[in-house]
Amino acid sequence: MIRLESITLTFPDGLDRITAVDHVSLTARPGTVVGITGPSGSGKSSLLAVAATLVRPDSGRVLVDDVDATALRPDEATALRRDKIGIVFQQPNLIPSLTAREQLCVMNELGGRHAGRRRHAAGERADALLDAVGLSGDRDKRPHQLSGGQRQRVNIARALMNEPSALLVDEPTSALDQERGASIIELILRLTDELATSTLLVTHDVAHLPRMHDVVRVLDGRLVERAPTA
Repeated sequence: MIRLESITLTFPDGLDRITAVDHVSLTARPGTVVGITGPSGSGKSSLLAVAATLVRPDSGRVLVDDVDATALRPDEATALRRDKIGIVFQQPNLIPSLTAREQLCVMNELGGRHAGRRRHAAGERADALLDAVGLSGDRDKRPHQLSGGQRQRVNIARALMNEPSALLVDEPTSALDQERGASIIELILRLTDELATSTLLVTHDVAHLPRMHDVVRVLDGRLVERAPTA
């Protein structure tokens, strides 16, 4: 589970400071997707960066499986992020020279709690994840041989390679048309349920929100609306 408690984040702006996130609290429980929406510049991505332990907040706590990430040293936060948090960036940022399968297997070389997993076992997990995202027939293709939607599917599978507790997703459909975008959202919902991850998903596309378990709207760094979806 991932829980944010009264998170505040500010940035310097000349002699003043801008509040990007203003006392925000939210929780994503295992097997649920919390959608985060709001206009550009509202603080959505800043909130996700704090949740990912990429940015330390001015105040408040980020708890991942009851571990207070904000109290950790930088090296400890890095280890937590590697072992417990999967991040799906807006752009897949795949390594051009690697196949889809190799994009996942390289995660096994980064150390952490799965560092002892044999390469054969890592390959089996990569194959299982590529099958789960509908790419079992494309595992040997390189990024330039894949469509935008397929690259995003590799991006999602890669984020799940180390069996994270929390999955953080930033605008996964921004570069896709409506049909492909809907299939990516459906995939994230299905994998969240099957793998019992706690998922925070930032999106500007309100068409996807009714499918999510909970939705929060951010404006000027604050939660201005929160209602479970039907």
